[in-house]
Amino acid sequence: MLKSTTAPLKPADVEKKWVVIDAQDAVVGRLASFIAMRLRGKHLPTYTPHVDSGDYVIIINAEKVHYTGKKLTDKVFHWHTGHPGGVKTRTMGQILGGKYPERVLMKAVERMLPKELPLARAQLTHLRIYAGSEHPHEAQQPEVIDFKAMSRKNVRSF
Repeated sequence: MLKSTTAPLKPADVEKKWVVIDAQDAVVGRLASFIAMRLRGKHLPTYTPHVDSGDYVIIINAEKVHYTGKKLTDKVFHWHTGHPGGVKTRTMGQILGGKYPERVLMKAVERMLPKELPLARAQLTHLRIYAGSEHPHEAQQPEVIDFKAMSRKNVRSF
């Protein structure tokens, strides 16, 4: 009986690409799931779960992302400073309008990767997020991916 199996990918056989995605007017959840898939390498036919075969992903215009519904005002994050009475809260709109708006997308992607694994932490280091439209990675000759043209649901403009 013939058996056809795919040989597992070895780390020496991995070819990584650099890709650029413009996040302007993109829906955060859809964009984060697309980025997580590219970082893990699940878009490739040679995907192997224990090998880092994903791409390097550059995100520009991270401050111009959109949420669906009323998440900008209703989605609230709480944390505690460790001191008595130290409960802090911040809405998603305050984070996007703050000093580091790229952290919204970073946390969304981080939460879509496997938890507590060294491989997931290594894959997250291949993500570069910039709030503006400029990035310093022109020397890597990144391929531009048109995320907005993939589906009409990927874009939300108000």
